[in-house]
Amino acid sequence: MTLPEHLSQIQFDQNGLIPAIIQDCKTNKVLMLGYMNQEAFLKTLKGPHVCFYSRSRQKLWVKGETSGHYQNVKDVRLDCDQDAVLVLVEQTSAPCHKGYGSCFYKSINEDDFTIVEEKYFDPNEVYKK
Repeated sequence: MTLPEHLSQIQFDQNGLIPAIIQDCKTNKVLMLGYMNQEAFLKTLKGPHVCFYSRSRQKLWVKGETSGHYQNVKDVRLDCDQDAVLVLVEQTSAPCHKGYGSCFYKSINEDDFTIVEEKYFDPNEVYKK
């Protein structure tokens, strides 16, 4: 899949990926970080949902395809170095597969971690395996 001319300056890394920061469009809360290859990036641009490239499974995946907790794309932005994207979304339910309101749910200090996010669902109920 080839990028259109106006997107050809985007800097994908040596593995063909670009980091994608996902942010709630209403609250500006950072929800998660994922990676996109060119195909996932173009699918995200077309919408309606965010698409990532899974580095562990080596395939595309749409956030919410298993849980139903979709991220509806509202805007896609490129950083000044053209090597990271910010995707503003409307999140349905919680974005974290562990049930929290953000994948960044742990605050770190010198001695411990503190959970600082609300848990919205039990992952064992949502991802029945």
